Amino acid sequence: MSGSLPAPDEVIPHRAPFLFLTAVTELEVGLSASGHWQLTGDEDFFVGHFPGRPTLPGVLQCESIAQLGAYALLSDPVFSGRLALFGGIDRARFRRQVLPGDRLDLHVELGRVSARAGKGSGRASVDGETACECELLFVFADSV
Repeated sequence: MSGSLPAPDEVIPHRAPFLFLTAVTELEVGLSASGHWQLTGDEDFFVGHFPGRPTLPGVLQCESIAQLGAYALLSDPVFSGRLALFGGIDRARFRRQVLPGDRLDLHVELGRVSARAGKGSGRASVDGETACECELLFVFADSV
């Protein structure tokens, strides 16, 4: 499924300043998704990470991949209205710096998913060059 997909804040519960997904461009509900996070350079974390050489923290790259994974999961009516929480991050690798103004292109593939938990893997890149790869473990919780 591609074309005009709902905005991230219509599917996942994340909100500014902790929404790290600008748009979803491709979706196979419950299986995979592609999208991006457009960094403006005005994000608060760039001020302190690092003064004079702003760099996107690697853990936020993993979070962005996880938010895309949550979008793919929560687009499935079976999981709609639930929270997908981190259960773990494995095999995280950071290959290049991500700078203010960069567009972080994202792709996630979901593996085994049950009613309580699941696995996925994702990649973030800038201009076709891998910035981050990781495997994600998540658990479901009921939203309040």
